[in-house]
Amino acid sequence: MAVYAIGDLQGCLSPLEALLEQLRFDPASDRIWFVGDLVNRGPDSAACLRYVRDMGDAAITTLGNHDLHLLAVWAGTAKVKRKDTVHQVLEAPDGEELLHWLRHRNLTWRDDALGYFMVHAGVPPVWSLHEAQAHGRELEAVLRSDDYLGFFRNMYGNQPDRWQDDLDGWDRLRYICNAFTRMRYVDADGRLDMRCSSAPGSQPDGLYPWYEMRERLRPAPDPLTIVTGHWSTLGLCQRGGNVAIDTGCLWGGELTALRLDSAEREVISRPCPAFLTPK
Repeated sequence: MAVYAIGDLQGCLSPLEALLEQLRFDPASDRIWFVGDLVNRGPDSAACLRYVRDMGDAAITTLGNHDLHLLAVWAGTAKVKRKDTVHQVLEAPDGEELLHWLRHRNLTWRDDALGYFMVHAGVPPVWSLHEAQAHGRELEAVLRSDDYLGFFRNMYGNQPDRWQDDLDGWDRLRYICNAFTRMRYVDADGRLDMRCSSAPGSQPDGLYPWYEMRERLRPAPDPLTIVTGHWSTLGLCQRGGNVAIDTGCLWGGELTALRLDSAEREVISRPCPAFLTPK
């Protein structure tokens, strides 16, 4: 059995099919971990959801910010943006079924035997992986409950930017959501910055990639390697306890797979046609 993590699809189905063929993927025995952002801005958002859903137990998916944006538009609490292609899902005859499937995906996934912990954007320095998994389950429970509409009405916003154990209500869930699905940079105290999305080295003074501050602020190294997507301007990055694999498929980069069950990290990438051009 082979196990791979694959970077952000964002509605790009053809590169996924080509990459799985290159990997000689066998759904009867192999497994794929998707780091989130299955949908939006690419040409085949609905088809990507169907494809991954139909993989059944062969696929594990964590939610990304574009997945949650689609769900918020569906809930009527967010507006469609100019570059969005979420209408492909909203107008699909099986759209409701796909959206209910999507809201039942995980925020985090861990496998101690393989030695990996997957999340879309990252894990803030103030949380252990055990705490991160527990906080992910808090939000998962709400998304899977009858109160999911309430969460989407309160999801957007950049505050609170600092974790406190006594945070409660929507503030607590909004921080959890932002940390797992939007985070790139934090300040020296671990506060989240939701504004800067550029590549490391171009950020304003006082901001640091979350994984760098995690190395500085955590009392001990993480027991598992954290696998993330989300940050296309970062690209493939293997640093210490973090491997980032969003290599900009949507923008004409590559779709990247990381083999998780091999002794050595094996990275396999597939060139992608550009659907959007960075400005």
